[in-house]
Amino acid sequence: MPARSKAQQRAAGAALSAKRGETKVGDLQGASKQMYDSMSEDELEDFASTELDGLPDKVDDD
Repeated sequence: MPARSKAQQRAAGAALSAKRGETKVGDLQGASKQMYDSMSEDELEDFASTELDGLPDKVDDD
């Protein structure tokens, strides 16, 4: 499932980096921390690899 916004793609990238041990888990905040806790590395890879072109900055979750 691809990311629906640039913010979601960036949060997934940060969470993926922490899963791989490249950054500290304690540095994660908000959505990236939730993604780290609830998603597998494969799921995060899918979100993080989404092309940014054409994505909105944010998406309302209404």
